[in-house]
Amino acid sequence: MTFSLKDEACIVGVGETPYVRGEGSGMSAAKLILTACVAAIRDAGLEPNEVDGIMTPMMGLSAEEFAANLGIQNLRYASHVDMGGASSVASVQSAALAVTAGVANYVVVPNGWNGYSGMRAREIGDDGSFPMGATLGNYYVPFGVNAPPQFYSIMARRHMYQYDWEPEALGAIAVAMRKHAQLNDKAYMRGRPLTLEDYKASPWIAAPYRLLDCCLETDGAAAIVVTTAERARELAKRTNHKPVYISGIAEGHPYPADDIINRDDLFTIGLSYAAPKAYEMAGIGPEDADFAEIYDCFTFEVLQQIEEAGFCKRGEGPSFVQGGRIELGGKLPINTHGGLLSEAHVIGMNHLVEATRQLRGEAGQRQVENASVGVVTGWGDFGDGSLAVLTSK
Repeated sequence: MTFSLKDEACIVGVGETPYVRGEGSGMSAAKLILTACVAAIRDAGLEPNEVDGIMTPMMGLSAEEFAANLGIQNLRYASHVDMGGASSVASVQSAALAVTAGVANYVVVPNGWNGYSGMRAREIGDDGSFPMGATLGNYYVPFGVNAPPQFYSIMARRHMYQYDWEPEALGAIAVAMRKHAQLNDKAYMRGRPLTLEDYKASPWIAAPYRLLDCCLETDGAAAIVVTTAERARELAKRTNHKPVYISGIAEGHPYPADDIINRDDLFTIGLSYAAPKAYEMAGIGPEDADFAEIYDCFTFEVLQQIEEAGFCKRGEGPSFVQGGRIELGGKLPINTHGGLLSEAHVIGMNHLVEATRQLRGEAGQRQVENASVGVVTGWGDFGDGSLAVLTSK
């Protein structure tokens, strides 16, 4: 018999800091992450010393530092997932396993950074090293491919050639994310509406990517708290928050994980493996989703993940994202908070926070009517993937 996590664990608390650029947050990454953790723990109806598990973030604090700073006297579980932008959702899988197995009662899952005022993804170290590993440093960087828009554009260009579509599809994604951000008072790009004409006028970065195809660089952090379904129902009596059930969850990795060019198929990514597993666990399909929070480091990665998550067939993404289909009120609202493109980039943890708010019915003007099923994805490095099916009862 195959073990299943279906509905055995829940998200019971969410928290976040303001998302800023300008002069930066004025806080260390550690303080940002701890601030988000405390907010999530309080939102769950808990005190920090009741937490006994931590998924350490992609960058920053160790488990010992979390325990010392949060006053956790009985830290029973600590683990770390290093999958780039797929880490946040994949960390939820580990947290759910821990609480379901009884290794911990309450696990906090944070992520964040000073992504604007600190080191940025496009930077190469003084010694010529690149933060994403030896393959890039040895085989991509010497040929001028040294920043995420450049190496991700390889897949976008190939998809455009193979399936014969125009860049307006990417513009539709950028416009939809910005539209949703106008309804979100936490979004960095609130107050800055965007038209398709604005998108087309933005400067080229690495074709087919323009400036407005690229996610924000922001300072900030977000966190969630995971516990068992039984404990979640008890906490709901204190907080009046609906428990958000982790109905299906999985991770996947492309082969080779750290190279694009030498894959048999450029478009078989981690999500291609993770999505079917998560849907099978949940007992539902992509057609049942009321909304999706798709990791949007770049517009094409939204389009690609829509396809690989099963919302349409491969090659149909360019038509799927146009005509308002992914906007609020459309068939599948995507990134209802504005996403990494228009709310903030905190390594995808804000996608989990938004999905939780939607399923609790707490999203205000951007609330998806009668939302009970949400899908959240993660994209990391050269295509590591994770997918969660979250539900409310």
